[in-house]
Amino acid sequence: MRLWRDPLRRRWILWATMGTAFLLLNASRLSTAVLAEDLMAAFGTTGAQLGTLHAVFFWVYAAMQIPTGLLADRVGPRRTATIGAVVMSVGTIGFAAANSYLVALLGRGLVGLGGSVIFVCILRFCATWFRADEFATMSGLTFTLSGFGGVLATTPLAIAVGAVGWRVSIGSLGVAGFVAAVAVFALVRDTPARAGFEPLEGVPEPKPLTGAQLRSSLAAVVRDPLVWVVSIMLFCMTGVNLTLFGLWGVPYVVQVYDVSVTTASTITLLGSVGIMIGSPAIGWLSDRLERRMGLIAVGGGCFTACLALIAAVGRPPLAVVGVVFFLTGFLQGAFLLSYAVVKERYPSNASGISTGTINFGAFVGAAVLPTVMGWALDTYWTGDLVSGVRVYTPLGYRIAFAIATAAGAVAFGCAIWLYRHERPTVRDIRDTSAKKLGEE
Repeated sequence: MRLWRDPLRRRWILWATMGTAFLLLNASRLSTAVLAEDLMAAFGTTGAQLGTLHAVFFWVYAAMQIPTGLLADRVGPRRTATIGAVVMSVGTIGFAAANSYLVALLGRGLVGLGGSVIFVCILRFCATWFRADEFATMSGLTFTLSGFGGVLATTPLAIAVGAVGWRVSIGSLGVAGFVAAVAVFALVRDTPARAGFEPLEGVPEPKPLTGAQLRSSLAAVVRDPLVWVVSIMLFCMTGVNLTLFGLWGVPYVVQVYDVSVTTASTITLLGSVGIMIGSPAIGWLSDRLERRMGLIAVGGGCFTACLALIAAVGRPPLAVVGVVFFLTGFLQGAFLLSYAVVKERYPSNASGISTGTINFGAFVGAAVLPTVMGWALDTYWTGDLVSGVRVYTPLGYRIAFAIATAAGAVAFGCAIWLYRHERPTVRDIRDTSAKKLGEE
C-alpha cells in the first residue's frame, strides 16, 4: 500500500495512532466536570474532596513527567506509550467500578500514572519524524486531539451518562484504551530507520543517549532559568483550563444559571472547541512567522482579561460565558508555543527530558488549583444539598474565578519575562547544548 510505504504519509498514521490514546486520556481526565454531581452523590464528597479526587490524577501525572522524559529518550516512545495506555485503561475501569471514595481515588491515580507518558511520547515521536519548523504545528495538532477528548467529555458524555449511567460510560473509555494500546504497539515505530526508511530530509536521526548524557541533559535543563519560568507559566495556564473545563465549569453554569448538566456541558464544550481551533492555528502561525515569544505574551494578556471578566461581573449573560470559555481554550495555543521554545534549546535526542520537565510544572498546577478552588467554594457553601450535591453561592464562584484570574496574571507576567529576556539567546543556547552533548 502506497500510503504505508511513503514515510511522509505513514508518519501521520503513526501520529494519529498515538494521538487516539491521548484523546481517550483527555476524555477521562476531564470527565469529572460532567460527573461532578454524580460523584458527589455516589461518594458523599465535599467540594474540596471532589477537587482532590479530580486532582490526584494530576499529582501522579506531574510526578511522572521527568521520569517520562527519561523513558521516552532511553526506552523509546512506542514501548513507553503502550505500557502507559494499558495502565491508564486499568485505572479507568477501576474508577468506573469503585464502591468507595478511596477506591475511586486509587483508580483515578492509576489513570494519571498510565496517561502521564503519552503526551511526552508523542512530542518525542514528532521530534524524530518531523522537521524542527513543523514542531509547533505538530504540538498544536496534538492538542487538537486533546480538544476532541475534551468535547467527548462534555455533551456526548452527559448524554451517555443519562442513557446508561456514569459507570458504564467511563468503563467504555477504559475498554477503548486497551484497543489503543494494542494499536500503538503494533503500528508505531520510534524512528524512520526502525520503520525501514532512510532518514527524512531535514530531520536528524537521533542517537540514543548514554546514561552520562542523560544525566548531563537533565542537569542542563534543571539549571536553565527559562525552563523554570515556562514551568510556572504552564502551572498557571494548565491549572486554570483543566480546572474550568475538567471540574468546576459545569457546576458553575448549572448552579449560577439554573440549567441542566447537558446544557452546561455544551457551554463548557466551547472551551474544548477553542483548544481544537487555537492550538494548531497559533502553532502554524508561529512556524510561518518564525516567532514564539510575542505570540505567547499577547495570548497571555488576552487570557487573563477573559478570566477577569467573569470574576468582576460574576453572572454575565450565558452567551458571554460561552465566549470566555472558547477564548481561554483558543488562547491556550499561545502558551503551548513554549513547548517548541524549550524543544529548540536542546538536541532532538534530549527532547523528552526538556518537554517532560516543563510538563511537570503544568500538571502540578492542574493538581493544585482544583483543590484550592474547591476550598474557596466550600467557604461559600449555602448549607443546602440537592440530591446529595452541595450548592454554592454566586459569590463563591466569583472568588474561584478571581483565583483563576490571579493565576492568569502570573502566567502573563512569565510571558512578558520570556519576551523581554530570552528571545536573542534561543539559538545560541541550543547550539551550545548540542556541542556539549557531542563532546561527551
